[in-house]
Amino acid sequence: MRVKITFLIIVLSSLYSCEVLDVKPLDAIDATVALSDKNGIEKAVLGTYSSLQSLSYYGRTHVLFQDLVADNLIHPIDATSSDYAQVASNNILPDNGAIGGMWNIMYDGINRANNIIEKVEEVKDMTREEKDQALAEMRFIRALNHFNLTNYFGDIPVRTKPTIGTADLTTPRTAKADVYTQIIADLLFAEQHLPTSASLKIRASKYAATALLARVFLYQGDNAKAKTKAGEVISNGGYTILPSYGSIFGGDGSAETIFEIDFNELDRNRIAEYNFPRSLNGRREVAPAPGLIAAYEVGDQRKNFSIAVNGLDSYSVKYDDLSTGTDNVIVLRLADMYLIRAEAEAKLNGNISTIQQDVDRIRIRAGLSGTPAATYTALLNAIDKERRVEFAFEGFRWFDLVRTGRAIDVLINVTNSNQTLFPIPLDEIQTNKDPGMTQNPGY
Repeated sequence: MRVKITFLIIVLSSLYSCEVLDVKPLDAIDATVALSDKNGIEKAVLGTYSSLQSLSYYGRTHVLFQDLVADNLIHPIDATSSDYAQVASNNILPDNGAIGGMWNIMYDGINRANNIIEKVEEVKDMTREEKDQALAEMRFIRALNHFNLTNYFGDIPVRTKPTIGTADLTTPRTAKADVYTQIIADLLFAEQHLPTSASLKIRASKYAATALLARVFLYQGDNAKAKTKAGEVISNGGYTILPSYGSIFGGDGSAETIFEIDFNELDRNRIAEYNFPRSLNGRREVAPAPGLIAAYEVGDQRKNFSIAVNGLDSYSVKYDDLSTGTDNVIVLRLADMYLIRAEAEAKLNGNISTIQQDVDRIRIRAGLSGTPAATYTALLNAIDKERRVEFAFEGFRWFDLVRTGRAIDVLINVTNSNQTLFPIPLDEIQTNKDPGMTQNPGY
């Protein structure tokens, strides 16, 4: 079981309080009261972070669906959730409640951020630096939400102004390229105004913004910028590749992680519950796919730290706190930066030896020898395989397969490009009356 790290409480005048979860959510507070002074802004900021904990988001669904719709998890024959069964077969209906939940919570987080962004300039007891930091944290969260939304659903409504109730929900879909323009603008601002120190991993920092920019640029195909940003995190961020893979998940806030979602006994995640077999009091809605188990090379230490066996049941143990669900969920960590830099360098036809060194930094930690791949094509295939096993059960696989154009070739449940996007939730189609708010093709 992971050991929960208790952070020292920093005074409220600092925007880096650790009381992320012990606040009344912004949407439950009168905005005129909540956002009128520094104390109200701080509570609202923390309430916006709390939206990331939702069971529909990093608290369960988003993390599991990335592997379930891909080839890392299966929906066992005795599992009970019809929503999960649809995702596993990639035969998703627009009224799928779990998909609707993801859409709603991501836009809820965006709306909380937008409320703060709109009001913070009016607050009189905050310094310019404090205002910029609050703005930067909210723009980081807004960018993260828009990024996840556009990679699930394609063209989406970009919302940069707050909405109240059902007002102002009539918003057209924005082309994915323009969604990325907004994401990048938000992250560049965040990168400039967030603190460099990353001692508190549950709040956004400068290098969390830089790391997310590296990922965004890679997804966009801007490999030169992806390489640069990943390199900045590796060289200047102060993070460390831990000697043991298991140490990443052995406790919260390790030296390797860049940004985590905080969970505690009051605001728990249910990832272990959905992974663990019933014989261990879990629900077993998902299980490791045989293909993933076979993908680990002999001697790969990541396998034993990622998958356990109970009787005939294998299950994921990266997040293993079944009793209290207090495992922090990792969003960004240093290994991703090495593999992003390697992939970007390979796509730029860069130095073969340099690419191999970045890949080997991850392989050797796993107890493996250096990669035998020595051509750009072979290296890209090797990087894809490393990403699959390095980040198994962390919420990467689906986006990786779709962004590289490999989903149709790799997945038996994806037979056409329509299936590389999730359906826009039915509630959104019915509520958003803009003529441009159309359903994705094939649904």
